[in-house]
Amino acid sequence: MSTRIGILGYGNLGRGVESAVALNPDQELVGVFTRRDPSTLKINTAGVPVYNVEELEKMTDQIDVLIICGGSATDLPEMTPKYAALYNVIDSFDTHARIPEHFANVDAAAKKGGKLGLISCGWDPGMFSVNRLYSHCILPEGKDYTFWGKGVSQGHSDAIRRIDGVKDARQYTIPVPAAQDAVRSGSNPELTTRQKHTRECFVVAEEGADLARIEKEIVEMPNYFSDYDTTVHFISAEELARDHSGLPHGGSVIYTGTTGAEKANKHVIEYSLKLDSNPEFTGSVLAAYARAAHRLNSEGVSGAKTSFDIAPAYLSPLSGEELRAHFL
Repeated sequence: MSTRIGILGYGNLGRGVESAVALNPDQELVGVFTRRDPSTLKINTAGVPVYNVEELEKMTDQIDVLIICGGSATDLPEMTPKYAALYNVIDSFDTHARIPEHFANVDAAAKKGGKLGLISCGWDPGMFSVNRLYSHCILPEGKDYTFWGKGVSQGHSDAIRRIDGVKDARQYTIPVPAAQDAVRSGSNPELTTRQKHTRECFVVAEEGADLARIEKEIVEMPNYFSDYDTTVHFISAEELARDHSGLPHGGSVIYTGTTGAEKANKHVIEYSLKLDSNPEFTGSVLAAYARAAHRLNSEGVSGAKTSFDIAPAYLSPLSGEELRAHFL
């Protein structure tokens, strides 16, 4: 079954959009959709049409799955339910505390339209979520730990850019090696937020800006930096472009559990990612799940789903026979 994919880049069209063009032969990118003027966008989509978002209302018979890219805190809660009534949709909503609310809204819209809405699909939430769940199921007497980085946090970088006097910035989230080693030992340590990660900021300030004030605003920013040991470096725009233009990321889920009499035997499960490009990798995850969403909806499945609900075989272009012969 071939899958025709559309990409809605609501707001700023992310650098991960073009990665979804690298599809398997059973997938086709029909178009990229934006609320901006399509002629102003520079997207490496090699001949793939770029449309205004208003065209989506007219193309329901041409697209099997719509991948929605946007700011999780603002765009996705509005856009995913809106289009779930018209299309099978996928998003990477990652505000963990609001996932139940978002799921309910998408579920109602998708069921009304007879479509499937797959939310919070990426690597965390998404692939990391599945690995946390597997671990808890296999070793119920245990504890999971999630470490992120070293990598660029786009949300934290944007938060710095909103500070008066800042021209540009990159913020790296960095796991604390001692905390990781303690977890891998199987001792199940109790770790505070500050003990697990540090934050390193590279900031380009406007000429004449008060650097001491900017640094103070960064390290004291609630919900972003105040709970972490944070280092701030002021650099030139040229240095930022030369040394920090990429968007690497990654992380690991480490689970430690026990079995046996008196819990004598310790076990450690670890799953990790090291990504040169966070958005490109996330786009690849979304594209794989687009195949699954189309297949499931073709079987009559509708409503909201998460990565917990998708069997791995639905992600692959291979048949069950091929999977059993080559991967099992």
